[in-house]
Amino acid sequence: MANPELQQRQIRSQRAASGGRVKLDELAHHLGLSKSTVSRALNGYSDISESTRKRVEVTARKMGYRPLSHAQAIRTGRVRAIAMVINSEEPDRHNPFFQDFLAGACEAASASDWTMTISTAKSKQDMLNVLGRLVEERKADGFILPRTEVDDARVGYLSDLQVPFILYGRTGYGRTGYQDDTSWFDISGEKAMSGAVERLVRFGHSRIGFVGSDPKFNYSHLRRDGYVDGLRAAGLPVDPELIREGARTREEGAAEARAVLRLPVPPTAIVFATDQAALGSYSVCAEFGLEIGRDVSVLGYDGVPECQYASPGLTTFSVDSKRAGERLATMLIRQTRGEEPATLRELSQAVLIERDSDGPPLLTSNELAKKIKQSMEDNRGGNRP
Repeated sequence: MANPELQQRQIRSQRAASGGRVKLDELAHHLGLSKSTVSRALNGYSDISESTRKRVEVTARKMGYRPLSHAQAIRTGRVRAIAMVINSEEPDRHNPFFQDFLAGACEAASASDWTMTISTAKSKQDMLNVLGRLVEERKADGFILPRTEVDDARVGYLSDLQVPFILYGRTGYGRTGYQDDTSWFDISGEKAMSGAVERLVRFGHSRIGFVGSDPKFNYSHLRRDGYVDGLRAAGLPVDPELIREGARTREEGAAEARAVLRLPVPPTAIVFATDQAALGSYSVCAEFGLEIGRDVSVLGYDGVPECQYASPGLTTFSVDSKRAGERLATMLIRQTRGEEPATLRELSQAVLIERDSDGPPLLTSNELAKKIKQSMEDNRGGNRP
């Protein structure tokens, strides 16, 4: 039987003689496998079993083996890199949850000895231009596409180029099409919104508003549907007056909260499709002399860190963004290795974080309307010279 310690000393000696780099034949000899088998395992060929592939990858990392990327690209057509292009004009591009997402994707890629490339674009057309350039220059084997839209030009573009991609979210709301043969990872925002309504109904609310995000995004429709499903499950009517859309920022959230609270019969609770929009309602409630969590209940979605520092803390459905990045990178790499896109789909759940921004209603909708009207009159009176 070979002495493992002696083998390691021999490998270290050979590595020193070759400039410090472990060679493929050294790795194969250590594993007791052929060079061809080791090479095919490292490159994800489907004729190599999963157990063998994992054994080869683990041993390669322990020995410090790294394939020459240019030689590997010539041999396999892959550069062992995935990419994501971010729209630099998005208002929430600096949110901490997005940083966590990128960290998860980069760590997962690195664990498989792949690299993660991040690029930016300034418009929809520039987005397609950047994707095309990365494909043409062979900078990536596949792409993660975040913030999916109902009509997402990136999907058709990469499909035509026959380049692997995976969606963070779903697309094609209200019709069949792209989702029939695409890979995706998503969080069930619709279930979270339904759960938010159910929670408020248990507290005793019967008039509940909803402030959605930009309708160009697929998730905005799904979250609104979840809100509607929650109302119907509780036997409550769906009042179009209580449904607002287009709020992604605090300023937009404030504008929509103001509009819904100034209705003749305002809601005693509001569900927001995003935390940023929900946090925007705080200034409006202060303007109207309302105490959040008592006079009006507010719930959000995303779980951004600012929620815990708001006063009162915002009840929200939290998303594990780092895990989302990890899963997307892992699933995309599997797709580049030959797995069918339609078999790589995963729907995860958001987790409710209970704080003090919601609770039983202390006022009826009519009483709330009177309080808001009186506060507005007092404010106008206080501004008179």
